Amino acid sequence: MSGSRSIVVTLGLTASLTACDIPSLGRDLIFLDGRAVAAAGDSVLAISVPAVSGLLILDRRTGKLDTLGAGQLASPVHFQWARERWYVSDIRDGRPLIIVLSSSGVVERRIELDTIASAPHQFAVLEDGRIVVEAPDSRLIAFSEDGASTFALVQTSPRTGLLVGARGGVLHAVPDRSITLYNSLGKIRWRLDWPWSESTFVADLGVDHQGRPHIIAGQQGRPGFVAFGLSPITGEVVRWSEDGPFATFVVDRLGEIKPDSASNWLGER
Repeated sequence: MSGSRSIVVTLGLTASLTACDIPSLGRDLIFLDGRAVAAAGDSVLAISVPAVSGLLILDRRTGKLDTLGAGQLASPVHFQWARERWYVSDIRDGRPLIIVLSSSGVVERRIELDTIASAPHQFAVLEDGRIVVEAPDSRLIAFSEDGASTFALVQTSPRTGLLVGARGGVLHAVPDRSITLYNSLGKIRWRLDWPWSESTFVADLGVDHQGRPHIIAGQQGRPGFVAFGLSPITGEVVRWSEDGPFATFVVDRLGEIKPDSASNWLGER
């Protein structure tokens, strides 16, 4: 790794990769160290890493890496670009919440989730601004400043589900049961019976800038991870990767999924 590539990730970070080291725009980073990456358009990526109490923003056109919400976010994990804002999950004093940041990183709103959501960090933002979370009583709830209502009734599972905003609606995975894509009205577009064995655990859901949903999974007792690509039309598993030892994966224009390394995107940390 060349010295010009090395980056130290700290609060308030602003850094650049050299032009020859900028990751190819032909590849989308979809998972980094097991966490889903969110896209804003085809060239801006949002990333969270445990060492940073902020949201890392990578401009792939220039290689510039900035931190938003430094000092305002305690433990961010999931995020979504919607309505020209970043919606970021966080945990503060043991309580889950969503922080809404402007494109420049100004905190616009804090939304407490501890009284309504059963799964910290799991949420999806709809195009009209409603936020969908999984409630403890087998429901997805959509809420806004005007109130809350049932978005969809869901199957039950001993484990809480995974959520991500997808194609104007919500992709919801219920472990050992099903994966469902809902439209913005809570109607089912497609539902896929859980295609994996009980020993397989799904770590996260992601959506690339082309709207293709992806899942990262591991198997109990075995090292490594595999990423799967789902058809946005039918939910069928159409692509999968070889095992990746670092839980970092990219997808190319044709949908092929390949293991990668976090250092290829963030430099040495």
